[in-house]
Amino acid sequence: MKLRIKGASLRLRLTQAEMRSLDECGVVEEEVPFAAGTRLVYRLRRDPAAADIAAAYEGSVLEIRVPERAAREWCTTQLVTLSREQPLAQGALRIVLEKDYACLAPRTDEDESDNFPHPQSGRGRC
Repeated sequence: MKLRIKGASLRLRLTQAEMRSLDECGVVEEEVPFAAGTRLVYRLRRDPAAADIAAAYEGSVLEIRVPERAAREWCTTQLVTLSREQPLAQGALRIVLEKDYACLAPRTDEDESDNFPHPQSGRGRC
């Protein structure tokens, strides 16, 4: 799972296996280790109690919760993106969840073997 943070925007991109994990187990999690035993955990969780996509940050853990129904639809259809603007005291946090598609141009520095086939690659969609 890839995490991109830019200003008041969070974007997660999930591979095919990560989408299966979200569908079957209800959670996908990654960890970024830092010096002295500190780490950043970022997690995407399917939540039957959630009314909308929402992000929270507590104790070095960034967790994004997705309503059960929306997550199931995203995982089992060709729907590519889920997004929401989460209201904040000042402004909003944009949250974007995407299926991770392989690039059209080959990349030697990145393993894209589990990415979704790009629709324009001629291999079709999963």
